[in-house]
Amino acid sequence: MNTNMKQLLRRVRGMSLKRMEACVAASHRESGESKAFIRADMIRCAMTMGVGYQDYRVFGFAANRNPDKRATFMTMTHNQLVARCLNSRARLEVLTDKGKFNEAFRAELGRDFLLLTEKNGKEAFLDFCQGKASIFAKRRKSFGGQGIEKIDLIAETDLQSLFARLLEEGKDLVEDTVIQHPDLSSLSRQSVNTLRLVTLRGKDNEIHLMYALLRMGNGGAAVDNISSGGLYALLDEEGRLSARAFCDKTGKFYEKHPEQNVSFAGYTVPFFHEAAELCRKSAERLPELGYIGWDAAITANGPVLIEGNHLPGYDMCQNVGLNHTDTGILPYFRQVLGESFFDA
Repeated sequence: MNTNMKQLLRRVRGMSLKRMEACVAASHRESGESKAFIRADMIRCAMTMGVGYQDYRVFGFAANRNPDKRATFMTMTHNQLVARCLNSRARLEVLTDKGKFNEAFRAELGRDFLLLTEKNGKEAFLDFCQGKASIFAKRRKSFGGQGIEKIDLIAETDLQSLFARLLEEGKDLVEDTVIQHPDLSSLSRQSVNTLRLVTLRGKDNEIHLMYALLRMGNGGAAVDNISSGGLYALLDEEGRLSARAFCDKTGKFYEKHPEQNVSFAGYTVPFFHEAAELCRKSAERLPELGYIGWDAAITANGPVLIEGNHLPGYDMCQNVGLNHTDTGILPYFRQVLGESFFDA
């Protein structure tokens, strides 16, 4: 069974007709094509290209019927191939375990942290909390913002009970709260608005920055993850935002932040070049991991690392409603990795 067919079967098992119909309706609104055509074309693209219904909408395939241009879009199959070939399974733990990541990049974190275990005990936790207004608690092996909790220590009256609760809930990592740059707070005050910078070790053995996104909190959440209702927007080579941001949860594009009413057009992320260089240098320290999605925050003093991801996304950077092109990012990956990489 070929890879595309395996991907298709997995998607069929996990598909939601309700979400598919929502993508059909959105593609219909955005392209003017009939829903009947879009449904049939979605199925054909899934079977021949491994493009699911959500990617179909994000890639703008309802309006883009040119097969040569469609072939420039990186799919889940491409993305998984790159990760499988460039990232050694023996070294993945430094990215899949937040505790190990923090230990490896302690100097780049810009904040203190503590691994919670019975061995560490309550005393270490109480000492860690002293003098802090808030902390973040996480599960070391979670992803997508799952299980992250911002804790107001001023409101906590029993830190020993808090320690016991965190252990019981599997939240075994606590960190200082990152104080982001005031310019980033103007977009969303409740969350730390992070950069996603994706690095790739190319055929020349150099580290290349493939794309950059800014993720923003929305709806009062303390995290900016897309799966938690956040927004995302593309950044150009100078760290400037595209004119619009997109929210997966609502399926809508926004020219201004829905809470802060700040316009996205022309907004420039402070310390963007420094953040890109931080990620490049960090990637150089992990030669067995050639494809990494770095999450970085910007403080008043510069960028700090939040975490690394071994399977970066491929869809957000190809959202045609943000990049306003009808081609994808696959040619750039071919350029960096070699023309024959995806043909082997």
